[in-house]
Amino acid sequence: MPQISQIAATYASQIFWLLITFGLLYFGIGKLMVPRVQGVMDLRESKIAQDLASAESARVTADTTEAAWNADMDAARAAAQAEVAAAKARAAAAAEAQLRSADADLAERVAHHDVAVANAKAAAMVNVQTIATEAAQELVQRLAGVAVPTEAANEAVRRQLNHG
Repeated sequence: MPQISQIAATYASQIFWLLITFGLLYFGIGKLMVPRVQGVMDLRESKIAQDLASAESARVTADTTEAAWNADMDAARAAAQAEVAAAKARAAAAAEAQLRSADADLAERVAHHDVAVANAKAAAMVNVQTIATEAAQELVQRLAGVAVPTEAANEAVRRQLNHG
């Protein structure tokens, strides 16, 4: 077949240049570009790993800080609750003292008023005894026509008031 022998003569130079171009591209891409791309990819992977390690370190630091903050807040809450309890106790003690003071003041006033009432009662009894003595003298004078001395009328009224 004559066409096959022509293929080798016609396309031999093209095949030669194809192989040369392919070899140059293969070695150019394989030896120059691929290592650079691989270096960029390795650099990117190391940067990502470094960023992940940094983020993990920041998370651990944040967790530690949060735990310390929570401990401080718990201590502050406990101190505040203790202060509130102490303030309530002081307020209750002050209220109790004020109540005792008010009770003592009230008892003193009641005692003072009891004395005043007893004095008023005694004064009223003296007035009642005097009025009763005068009324008894006047009644005896009107009914019997006899004048009763004040001492005798007073003694009779006193006996009646003590028995009655």
